[in-house]
Amino acid sequence: MQLSTTFTLLAAIIPFALGQAAEWGQCGGIGWTGATTCVAGTTCTVMNAYYSQCLPGSAAPAPTTTPTSPSSPATPPSAPAPTSSGLNKLAKTAGKLYLGTATDNNELTDAAYTAILDDNSQFGQITPANSMKWDATEPTRGTFTFSGGDQIANLAKTNGMLLRGHNCVWYNQLPSWVANGQFTAADLTTVIQTHCSTLVSHYKGQVYDKKTLGTSSTVSEPFNDDGTWRSDVFYNTLGTSYVPIALKAARAADPNAKLYINDYNIEQTGAKATAMLNLVKQLIADGVPIDGVGFQCHFIVGEVPGSFQTVLEQFTALGLEVAITELDIRTTTPASQSALAQQEKDYQSVIQACMNVKGCVGATLWDFTDKYSWVPSTFSGQGAACPWDQNLVKKPAYTGIVNALSA
Repeated sequence: MQLSTTFTLLAAIIPFALGQAAEWGQCGGIGWTGATTCVAGTTCTVMNAYYSQCLPGSAAPAPTTTPTSPSSPATPPSAPAPTSSGLNKLAKTAGKLYLGTATDNNELTDAAYTAILDDNSQFGQITPANSMKWDATEPTRGTFTFSGGDQIANLAKTNGMLLRGHNCVWYNQLPSWVANGQFTAADLTTVIQTHCSTLVSHYKGQVYDKKTLGTSSTVSEPFNDDGTWRSDVFYNTLGTSYVPIALKAARAADPNAKLYINDYNIEQTGAKATAMLNLVKQLIADGVPIDGVGFQCHFIVGEVPGSFQTVLEQFTALGLEVAITELDIRTTTPASQSALAQQEKDYQSVIQACMNVKGCVGATLWDFTDKYSWVPSTFSGQGAACPWDQNLVKKPAYTGIVNALSA
């Protein structure tokens, strides 16, 4: 009789347990057809109209916790930090100039998204992901259009945010008249000077400058991963001289703008970082205007370079400032709990490196939500790279950033 009663009770409990959402799982929201109750120790918490999540403890998100050692990646992620802890506010309190994000024009019709984007306690700087690039601003020679860039510049101004210009010269997203042009050296020099001076002049006094603390990304991605110069229309026609041509044109157009060179895979010691270091040393020696180096930190979960802080310090030792200009940390999707836990640690370590280097002025997320991340369309089977998920809910990665900014 005792055994039969026990079996009957288990039979009643098992379906109930199986019908509950796991910790960190979705438990509600408009259109949700899955479980609406949570396993023991967690509470179904409304994050927005479209998403409720099983959070540990009470209905309020749990306090932030310090990540455990990377040797235990299976440790459950910390709960997202309280919503009152705005990232930009924390960054500025810690002595940095900003914590920012990229955005794009098509995203600005998403009211739930812009409600987060417009909060300048969360983000103090905006980078237009595409609308200031060459194909968007000078699609045909001598014909400029700034409507897309202006929309984001005006948004930054309205929200009291810094604006980062992006970019004057880059080998990608070029209109065909540039990419496939048969230029003489003199003609291409004029093309670069006209484009850079017109672009920078248009946003003079709006981008991150010595008075308003903004910046202009003048040259992007000049190197291959082995440290050799990238073969493109600029290098093939002008050699390395296209870099000082662009920088000088930008400086003449706006003497106050901070001028940056950006690249990716320069976050660890190696041939590419050395090539960038040698380039900026030469620019300084030649009197070419250069204010900073941007690090495009498109990392993979569990693979954040251990030498990142050392590399940052090598550039600041030259009297330059540095910034994390494009940060996301991708993983295989769907993301596992262990991957999210490691991602939290990775975000914390990246931001902590910037925190530890006085000349690192800030960091920019590339974008802040998985909903608009560039990663899935570029890296098949990869994604979940941002601190907010596709439902605009903070992930454990957010807590990692908070922990670094609060250390």
